[in-house]
Amino acid sequence: MRAKMTSSAVLQPALSVVLEALEKIRDSQEKPLRVSRATLNRLFEQAPPGAVEADVLAATQLGEGGSPARKGDVAAKAAALARVRERVCVCMKCPHLARTRAQTVFGVGNPDAELMFVGEAPGADEDARGEPFVGRAGQLLTRIIETMGLSRDEVYIANILKCRPDMPKGAPGNRAPTPDEMSTCIDYLIEQIEIIQPRVLVALGATAVQGLLGTHGPMRQLRGTWRSYHDTPLMITYHPSYLLRNQSPAEKRKVWEDMMSVLEKLDHPISERQRNYFR
Repeated sequence: MRAKMTSSAVLQPALSVVLEALEKIRDSQEKPLRVSRATLNRLFEQAPPGAVEADVLAATQLGEGGSPARKGDVAAKAAALARVRERVCVCMKCPHLARTRAQTVFGVGNPDAELMFVGEAPGADEDARGEPFVGRAGQLLTRIIETMGLSRDEVYIANILKCRPDMPKGAPGNRAPTPDEMSTCIDYLIEQIEIIQPRVLVALGATAVQGLLGTHGPMRQLRGTWRSYHDTPLMITYHPSYLLRNQSPAEKRKVWEDMMSVLEKLDHPISERQRNYFR
């Protein structure tokens, strides 16, 4: 009697076909599809039957002319993000953070956003609410987004870390993530970016720059510069918490200039009022 094949043995040939097709599509495009090698490898390693198709559609769905679909696939992207969120909620990769967190902080906003903001890690307010950028720095970020003519519901906001970095009991404030913590958690953010496919990324502060690009350097030199994250334009600017510590109109103006550059990259109109906002 023929031995029953294991689920992995049945799934592997199908995954091989999917991966081969994706790689051919990616390599044939003038602008490659945003499917990283890490994502392709994860399909081999642990994708359960039935989940592969939806994840692939969400990350690499094609529109007219073979370009990555941007609109009309919101439900598929939201479903793919929900699956990543489920894994994040029960993540124990950093036991010290899992022990001290109130909850994980995944991300918030439009699954099909053109613009995505990336910060460093949740603070105490975010840990309590389960949503990124809800404290004083988050309120300032919201005002910046609204002054750009957008809303939090139209953009997507996430962090390098999904857990609040642990602090000594009774110690005030927040600490920056360690390199090990960032390298452990970064794959979740990579999946978010691959699913959402934003047209522009904004890195808020030095930690976000380090996590996304591996770049170290003083923010006074990095901010206001365009970089690229896997073919996605990335603007580097100050974290809103910096503006709370430095109330100088000149520093606020620098961040606003960065945001006007982002609007231009997105082909959004800029009013005279916006151009003269800090003059």
